[in-house]
Amino acid sequence: MKFIKPGKVAVVLQGRYAGKKVVIIKQFDEGTPERPYGHALVAGIDRYPRKITNAMNAKKIQKRTRVKTFVKVINYNHLMPTRYTFDLEELKKLVTADKVAEPSQRIETRKVVRKQFEDRYTAGKNKWFFTKLRF
Repeated sequence: MKFIKPGKVAVVLQGRYAGKKVVIIKQFDEGTPERPYGHALVAGIDRYPRKITNAMNAKKIQKRTRVKTFVKVINYNHLMPTRYTFDLEELKKLVTADKVAEPSQRIETRKVVRKQFEDRYTAGKNKWFFTKLRF
C-alpha cells in the first residue's frame, strides 16, 4: 500500500495491542515466504506515560514518564494509518526483521526502542503519539 510508509503512525485494530499506537519501521507490501500477505514491522507503546504535576518529586516524575514498548510484525488488515508521522532515523537502524524473530534479541530491541521513545517524550516531541487513545 502506498500510504503505509516507514515513519507513519498507525493504530492497531486487532489482538493484544488493539487500540495502541505504533510507528511503522519497515513495510512488506508483497509479503515474504513465511508471511505471504502484506505486513509491517512496527514499534509501539504498550503502557503510556502518565500525567505529571509540579508538586511531584524527581523520582516520581521519572517513574511516571516510563514507557512500556513492543516490537512486532502486524498484518496490514489490522492497522489503521493516521495522518501523523514520526521521525525514525535511529530506530530504522536498530530494529530489523531478524532481531524481532529471535526472542532474546527482541527483548534487547524493545529496550532500545523504549529508550528512544522516552528520550522523545521528555524532549516534548510527537506529543500526540504519547497520549493514550480514548475510546
